[in-house]
Amino acid sequence: MKITTRSFLRPVFLGIAIFATAVCSVAANTAIEPVPRGGSPAQMHKDFVALAQKGGIDVLFLGDSITDFWRNRGKAVWDKYYGSMNAANFGISADRTQHVLWRLNNGEVDGIKPKVVVLLIGTNNTGVETNGSPRNTTEEAIEGVSKVVQTLRTKLPETKILLLGVFPRADPKGPPPGSTQIKDVNAGLAKLDDGKFIRFLDIGPKFLQPDGTFSKEIMPDLLHPSEKGYEIWAAAIKQPLADLLK
Repeated sequence: MKITTRSFLRPVFLGIAIFATAVCSVAANTAIEPVPRGGSPAQMHKDFVALAQKGGIDVLFLGDSITDFWRNRGKAVWDKYYGSMNAANFGISADRTQHVLWRLNNGEVDGIKPKVVVLLIGTNNTGVETNGSPRNTTEEAIEGVSKVVQTLRTKLPETKILLLGVFPRADPKGPPPGSTQIKDVNAGLAKLDDGKFIRFLDIGPKFLQPDGTFSKEIMPDLLHPSEKGYEIWAAAIKQPLADLLK
């Protein structure tokens, strides 16, 4: 049988292609690759950087729209619990872990040394896109939140982190009915609790009825808390936050 150079090299090229594909697959977790956003989120980021440069922040709330909405739905509750705490809200609607990573790497915590960061992020890494395709796998979402925690620990080594479990959701863009993705993500995040600088706290069940169903009085759109929901949130973290501030 005649063996040509082309036939000899074909398996080599095939092997290289398979290896390259495997490497790309390993590096394909979008949840850990910092990504900026445009429009109003970009302006909010600039405002946060300017606020950080002024200093004087003792408690920093960091996250997506659920944190962002402390500014409207939860404003009265925020003023009640955090109005005298030198607290700041760095939540941006629709953010995912990759967006928070970019923000942290681009000035939002430069110049401040908060005593505690209340971190709630990851819900937008779960569920599906508008076209129905999955956003991130459970493992990817866990890795994304873990990367945010790691970045905070690196940039704010003296700051304690109150890491909240991803809140339950039942909106159309969330995990499909019967999915355990959020529960599984939270199980992974619980392992980040080190008993010293990172405390994990899952208050999700407090937003649900005793039978595990949602109440639109607490989560009108089955994702974001109402004012009553924000009251539940604030009350649930009151003592843990006080303990971390000691």
